[in-house]
Amino acid sequence: MSQPRKMLVIYLDETDKYRSVPAYEAVVRKLLQLEIAGATVLAGIMGFGSHHQMHRKHLLGVPDDRPVVITAIDEEEKLRNAVPQIRPMIPEALMIFMEIEVME
Repeated sequence: MSQPRKMLVIYLDETDKYRSVPAYEAVVRKLLQLEIAGATVLAGIMGFGSHHQMHRKHLLGVPDDRPVVITAIDEEEKLRNAVPQIRPMIPEALMIFMEIEVME
């Protein structure tokens, strides 16, 4: 049986910081503190956003501000309550909600 859930998807850059810590790490730690059911950080190979600046991994594996995606899954109310607490940490990040179905 499946259960409807929401997924919060956050797009940011690998070099984004929050109080000298990588922003993706600070956000995931905050989501854990807020008891969100689960969160994952994914590093992208290449991408661009609203500023149309290309983000990618350079030759020889040296990072050049790669795109990063954080996904968090839980009930809609819990995720919506988390957004005001994480938005100040990543003010320029794109955040979207998606309807998902968790297969059990």
